[in-house]
Amino acid sequence: MEFYQIVIFLVVLLVVISMICYCVRIVPQAKAYVVERLGAYSATWHTGLHFVIPFIDRIANKVSLKEIVKDFDPQPVITKDNVTMQIDTVVYFQITDPKLYTYGVEHPISALENLTATTLRNIIGELELDETLTSRDIINTKMRAILDEATDPWGVKVGRVEVKNILPPHDIQESMEKQMRAERERREAILRAEGEKKSAILTAEGEKEAMILRATAKKEAMIAEAEGQAQATERIYAAQARGIELIKTADPDLAFLTLKGYETLTKMADGKATKLIIPSQLQDIGATLAALAETVRSETPSK
Repeated sequence: MEFYQIVIFLVVLLVVISMICYCVRIVPQAKAYVVERLGAYSATWHTGLHFVIPFIDRIANKVSLKEIVKDFDPQPVITKDNVTMQIDTVVYFQITDPKLYTYGVEHPISALENLTATTLRNIIGELELDETLTSRDIINTKMRAILDEATDPWGVKVGRVEVKNILPPHDIQESMEKQMRAERERREAILRAEGEKKSAILTAEGEKEAMILRATAKKEAMIAEAEGQAQATERIYAAQARGIELIKTADPDLAFLTLKGYETLTKMADGKATKLIIPSQLQDIGATLAALAETVRSETPSK
């Protein structure tokens, strides 16, 4: 009898422990539990310790309060100029009301995806191809505003919407690539022409400066040469004047003047003359030179 009592006690204790474990629930951080009592909404449990009444309370949904990122598959859309393209979007949203999220709509994520696709089609349908490719910020802003307003009854807050990829048809992609290639070639040609222009300008300026420097150097050289010639001439004339002065001071006789006459004739010949005419009366030459010396003496004022 005691053995059966021990078994019954253990069974009861096990059942009590199981019931306690079932009744005690701990809600972790950034989570929320939606609880139903007898099939109706009862409460929303947040972080902490909670108790469930067995067979009466039921946890209907466990909701994450973190920001959720959903990358939806590409959707076919048609632009205003009838171009079909594939666009995929990324939606950042957060559950702000677990009760509305649980009871507001069936399959909230699927509903949000369908709502994103229809909104994207409506917005792109008002834009042409070029506007679609260059107006991502406008598309993102419009979609976020529309989705945020539409998902309020679902307890969802849409924080951001991003257009991830825009894929035009293949033929349009080829046309766009050709256009981009032509634009790059045009820019390259412009840059090359500007470079050649600057190079020609710099070359012309260099040649101009070189010519100026050459002209300046030539002018300075000519000035220096003229000054040198002037100084040389001045020294020659000074030497000649000095020579005449010395001759006057020496008072040369007729024989000396005759000898100088011979030297002068020799210099005149200089080994190049084939004929040299010498006066028959050398005394006449000496007399002439003596007369010249006397004339120089008479013309020079006495000190």
